[in-house]
Amino acid sequence: MSDVPATPVAPAPPAASSGTGMSDLSAGMESWGAKFRRSDIGLALGVVGILVVLILPMPAGVLDFLLAFSITLSVLVLMTALFIQTPLEFSAFPTILLITTMLRLALNLASTRLILSNGHEGPGAAGNVIEAFGNFITQGNFIIGIIVFAILVIVNFVVITKGSGRIAEVAARFTLDAMPGKQMAIDADLSAGLISEDAARSRRKKLEDESSFFGAMDGASKFVRGDAIAGILITFINIIAGIIIGVGQKDMTFASAAETYTLLTIGDGLVSQIPALIVSIAAGLLVSKAGVEGAADKALVAQLSGYPKAMGMSAFLMVVMSTLPGIPMVPFLILAGLAGGLAWKASANADKIEADKVVAQVAAEA
Repeated sequence: MSDVPATPVAPAPPAASSGTGMSDLSAGMESWGAKFRRSDIGLALGVVGILVVLILPMPAGVLDFLLAFSITLSVLVLMTALFIQTPLEFSAFPTILLITTMLRLALNLASTRLILSNGHEGPGAAGNVIEAFGNFITQGNFIIGIIVFAILVIVNFVVITKGSGRIAEVAARFTLDAMPGKQMAIDADLSAGLISEDAARSRRKKLEDESSFFGAMDGASKFVRGDAIAGILITFINIIAGIIIGVGQKDMTFASAAETYTLLTIGDGLVSQIPALIVSIAAGLLVSKAGVEGAADKALVAQLSGYPKAMGMSAFLMVVMSTLPGIPMVPFLILAGLAGGLAWKASANADKIEADKVVAQVAAEA
């Protein structure tokens, strides 16, 4: 057979340039979207944003949004601390505490810049959020606002922050002291064949995480304490500097400058101290949860309802207090009825659980 020459194949026509450009653009946008969705890049951008707020002046509208974000983040941290089963499930709390503290201080500095720059324009000079908090708390009397702010700072600084810091310090010390004994117990169980190598490794990892967490919480509690002190100092600086600027540079009377700048400063202090108080409560719940399994609500209900006699005695005491002269009877009787009903229900549940145990024991023996 003679060789048949191969027929040349015509090259394929080039694709449309517009389609290629659109596909490349969409691919690039998807790539950038995937990068921005990464948690590490988001965290880095958040920290950089906090530094930007510290350095650059913020418009009042942007400051309102960031203050609302700070309050929402604090409530989210509190709810997470309430619903976790064990403290180690929220092991990122020290890092979150540092970030939220830096965010509040940055927003405090930005609001101070706005108050001292534009305070002579009126109560809305630093944004609507600060104005709303100031008007709602002071109710037209800035002396009341100062007293309420001082009480909030005292509660946060003296009671919650000091107590949670002490609990974290003691928990960290005892956890570190008990670590060698727990490690020896794990090694003994492994040598006796009671647990496997994987179980021993898991228990060692949990022990290390626990010691690291309570050690970090001991240091992180100092962030909350320093935040409270910084809030007090910033408040006094705002009031004194605002009065000096208003009287000396803006030609305001002393009374007008004192009222305007005090209102703005009280609103600013409340907007920063309320999230700080919420995060302090979350820290206290977290460090005081050591040794308590389950969510906080279930643990409290299970342990308080485990003693019906205590609730029954509480109901009886409230009935006695309602009969005292000058005491309003209705609130105490309502609470006594609720406590008595809960005591009766808890007693019935306890009897049912005991009866079920007896039936199960008899069935097992049979």
